Amino acid sequence: MIKQFGGKLTKALKARYSQSPNWKENKFLNLEETTMSISLKTLPKILYKQFFEKNGREPAQPLPVVPFDRAAFLAPSEKAKLIWYGHSVMLMRISGKTILIDPMLGPDAAPIAPFATKRFSENTLNLIEKFPEIDLVLLTHDHYDHLDLASIKLLKPKVKQYFVSLGTARHLEKWGIDSNQIQEFDWWDDAQCGDIKITFTPSRHFSGRGLTDRAQSLWGGWVFKTPTESIYFSGDGGYGEHFKAVGEKLGPFDFGIMECGQYNENWHQIHMYPEEAIQAANEAKVAKAMAVHWAGFALAQHHWKEPIERFTTAALAAKLPLLLPKIGAQFSVNDELLTEWWKTLE
Repeated sequence: MIKQFGGKLTKALKARYSQSPNWKENKFLNLEETTMSISLKTLPKILYKQFFEKNGREPAQPLPVVPFDRAAFLAPSEKAKLIWYGHSVMLMRISGKTILIDPMLGPDAAPIAPFATKRFSENTLNLIEKFPEIDLVLLTHDHYDHLDLASIKLLKPKVKQYFVSLGTARHLEKWGIDSNQIQEFDWWDDAQCGDIKITFTPSRHFSGRGLTDRAQSLWGGWVFKTPTESIYFSGDGGYGEHFKAVGEKLGPFDFGIMECGQYNENWHQIHMYPEEAIQAANEAKVAKAMAVHWAGFALAQHHWKEPIERFTTAALAAKLPLLLPKIGAQFSVNDELLTEWWKTLE
């Protein structure tokens, strides 16, 4: 259980983090004032609803996962190939490089809690065995639904390098990853992976795996630019002015992978409503979008289908083209994936 928390904070680490322009008041801060409207008075009701009122919040049957086709994934291609594994897990093949974002493929998003938060799909850890060698793992932040001990341990023999948010390396090092394989990023830092320029971008969220490390590592999104393509992965977070900044500095984008799900009025500033996700995509200058952070776990009190239904409705109103891939299905940005596959499921 203790190992799940990851690496401990030390004075030396905090001294290093404090050199960041985003470290203030002994912690990392969002670019805009950000709070959650949860109090000791409202917490019991929220927890009861979270763990005991689950009608409609989880699918009646496990969500199917399209089998991984290794040969098709590795076949040469001029365009990026992408596979979504529910929630925020993205496997990508770009310019001959295999990249895996937020590889939480474990069965429980609350491994230290008294009640399990079960994944909507089954046996997803088994996918890792089928994956090819991975050039780069990217981590947006250190929350349990994005950074999973079991997944990292299984991935370890396959991964060449890790790009992670500032402060997250300590968890990987605690779990046996060589520090020489890890590069930490502050907002707007960038690095090359072959001919892909990768930039870590701001989001409006928070971090922490225990009671004492809240906001002691950074959070954000990722931008991928090649000579022919530009892709934006928003990362977790609420709506804010940072989307316009990303669009102005790094846009326009051929494709935006937008957070959409696990929102609630009590934590609205750290998770967008679906309509805001469409607005954010437009402000970031995204030409086509898809929704992530849904179809994985019931981390909020909405129906499991609600995020994607509101997202598609808002996109239609805004005339923003969408991709609606099935879990595990390989696709490219130029595809026309508009089948509302979730409508056939309970």
